[in-house]
Amino acid sequence: MNISPILTDIKKRKFQPVYLLHGEESYFIDVISDALEHTVLNDAQKGFDQTVLYGKDTDFSTIVNAAKRYPMMSDHQLIIIKEAQDLKWKDDELLLKYVEQCTVSTVLVFDYKYGKFDKRKKLYKAIEKKGLVVESNKLYDDKVAAWVISYIKEQGWNIHPQAAALLSEYLGTELSKIVNELNKLMLNVPKEREIVVSDIEQNIGISKDFNVFELNTALAKRNAFKAYQIIDYFAANPKSNPLVLVLGNIAGYFTKVLKYHYIIDKSTAAKELGVHPFFMKEYELAARNYNRRKTFTIIEALKDADLKSKGMNVGGNTSTKDILTELIFTILN
Repeated sequence: MNISPILTDIKKRKFQPVYLLHGEESYFIDVISDALEHTVLNDAQKGFDQTVLYGKDTDFSTIVNAAKRYPMMSDHQLIIIKEAQDLKWKDDELLLKYVEQCTVSTVLVFDYKYGKFDKRKKLYKAIEKKGLVVESNKLYDDKVAAWVISYIKEQGWNIHPQAAALLSEYLGTELSKIVNELNKLMLNVPKEREIVVSDIEQNIGISKDFNVFELNTALAKRNAFKAYQIIDYFAANPKSNPLVLVLGNIAGYFTKVLKYHYIIDKSTAAKELGVHPFFMKEYELAARNYNRRKTFTIIEALKDADLKSKGMNVGGNTSTKDILTELIFTILN
């Protein structure tokens, strides 16, 4: 999602009287809320005209009474309700009446995290009409690398697509965690130089030679020696390479390979697969090495490996090394 226009308006001091920031991805909620907290009032004014409340410790009567006050030292007063999901929203009639005739000098912000606000409620529609509603959705796995590239560019750096993909493979979709790691990278890599895979290894602790990204590449190339080297490393370092993460990444990779087989216009494949064009040669190679029938077999083998990792459908040893060795053998043969 693109929150830049919202942040631009805040920077220009074009404030809304009510903000409802809700959704499963807390990162965008925090960015907008923090921007308001750092812009609406200066440090001297905050002692008089800023109020921070927490959902579990307050109620709508307290919030509305505060919102109806006029600022003392500024043109605005700012009220932020953190963890607003903990409010008793069944009793929101008082807030609804306030929103319908809200105080223009008040900026009222609800940080409603880890879930979506009920869009059927009258209050939701009232805030949409009088203020601003922002739904902060989690990124899909295949969108994270592109978001990393975009975020880095906004800060004035550049990152190689392979490095962005490696980060997204290992850090998942939690954007706050990803941003923390990216900020570390930018402290250690000069602006004039592109961030590459070796920077990830040195600053974040991900091995550039023994990771799921390299395992998928080895499988695409049918490089058995490299593939078995990597799974030996995984077995020796299980905390850094959890089996569930490894299996999930391989499954995601071969799902894309299967999808590639069914794309009629291959010129649109990068967009269809949700990957950077840089990686298309590898997917083309993987598709040549694994036809449709074989790819279906691999996906079935991955399902079986997943069951074994959970102690189900067990027929023999279920150590990380044994499960991965059997899986890689099935893929390559």
